Amino acid sequence: MTRPIVVSDMDGTLTTAETWRGVHQWIRANYPSAAASRFITVRLPIVFLARSGLMNKERFRARWLEDQTKLLRGLPAEQLAVMGEWVVEHLLWPARRIEAITAVQATLATAQAIDPTTELVLATGGYQPIAAAFARRLGATIALGTPFEVVDGIATGKLAAPTQSGEEKAAAVRAAAAGGAILAAFGDTAADIPLLRLAERPVVVAPDRALQRVALAEGWESIPEVVTAR
Repeated sequence: MTRPIVVSDMDGTLTTAETWRGVHQWIRANYPSAAASRFITVRLPIVFLARSGLMNKERFRARWLEDQTKLLRGLPAEQLAVMGEWVVEHLLWPARRIEAITAVQATLATAQAIDPTTELVLATGGYQPIAAAFARRLGATIALGTPFEVVDGIATGKLAAPTQSGEEKAAAVRAAAAGGAILAAFGDTAADIPLLRLAERPVVVAPDRALQRVALAEGWESIPEVVTAR
């Protein structure tokens, strides 16, 4: 069904916390293993490559997400939902960017005053259960995250689709809008440029250098300094 939407990224845009850290904490507390214990240490070389610019950041994030998914192999789908709620409650929501969330919700309210069918979409590269849990707190009716592969109710340790980032995220948002107007989009990194370019009103939140350059060139709205809940 065609609908106008307002859309926002999650990590870095609406929260300063890093989703992967919350996932790692939850795994170590609830499903400890030797692989989980050494997960970060054995990946320090690729962390160095990403920080030095020798590895594309989006490629690094996608690989990290895929590797972390392996630690969840064998978990019931219900536990994945529990994990999503825990990560949001204990990490992401306490570190939420208050001004950014206020701006997103105010944009939605203004749009709904004109067209009550307008919906709020949360689009993130993070796991789908985490996206769904954050969306409920935000008031978003649609959550677009990276889905787990689940067979007979059990996680296989693989992703069901490519990481929802960059062009993939933009494509998912276009599909969610189903031909409707994308009234506004909020993002924080260069990976969000394809998403921001879909919107009538692109808004950058505490942007990285690459996104800041594009935002200045394009004349996009910016929220440079935002308050966090902590």
